[in-house]
Amino acid sequence: MVLTVDIGNSNIVLGGYEDGRLSFSTRFATERKLEADQFAVEIRGLLHLYAVDKSRITDVVISSVVPGITSLVAGALRRIVPVHALMLTTGGNTGVEIDIDNPAELGADILSSAIAAKARYPMPCVIIDMGTATTITAMDARGAVCGVAIMPGVYISQDALKMRTSQLHGISLEAPPAAIGRNTADSMKSGAVYGNASMLDGMIDRFAEELGGVQTVVATGGAARKIVACCRHNILYEPDLLLDGLYHYYLRNRQPEGAPGPRE
Repeated sequence: MVLTVDIGNSNIVLGGYEDGRLSFSTRFATERKLEADQFAVEIRGLLHLYAVDKSRITDVVISSVVPGITSLVAGALRRIVPVHALMLTTGGNTGVEIDIDNPAELGADILSSAIAAKARYPMPCVIIDMGTATTITAMDARGAVCGVAIMPGVYISQDALKMRTSQLHGISLEAPPAAIGRNTADSMKSGAVYGNASMLDGMIDRFAEELGGVQTVVATGGAARKIVACCRHNILYEPDLLLDGLYHYYLRNRQPEGAPGPRE
């Protein structure tokens, strides 16, 4: 089994690949105050919950956008599985050209999704990731990452609305009966769901214009499923796109036993 690990701002996601297929995936909240031992307890518990025998894990691949805990999580994984993790970096053998002003700025999460998209879909492609932040990534006809738009995520926006207003409260992320809300809850749901869906539709149009057309639009991330269902564009929803990218990165970089490689 290849264990893929995505360290995100809100969640740490684990996924196991066997024979090229994702056999399980799970997540736990990113907690920046934990030590390596505590991360190990969390990870070991989840592996046990999914009946994953650690002896089946032969390789570990990590992406991270939280540098402060990357080494702690890698250390926790080494306590469970005695292998050195393969780290996704912009300088690694990704198979994806990064055609932006400073390639080192590109987040590992965006890069991993781009690796998966290039392996799976026709180009040009637009990738939407609706996590802590919402990112929209452009891949041109060559399959190169040529730019990104970044905005506050759906849940961050809702949290800010609750914090900065006196009479607005939390809502579930569900589409209301109509865009024109007739009560406070439906009005907020309209803004969260239809507002974000309209933003995505508009940005896809702008990206398509600048790319000279788009063949594929794919979305991932915790809030994406309910939002893209209300978009007018045809958008594929792939919840495991980022993990798939890590697995493809592993396939490009796996080393014979004992050989050196870009490892943690």
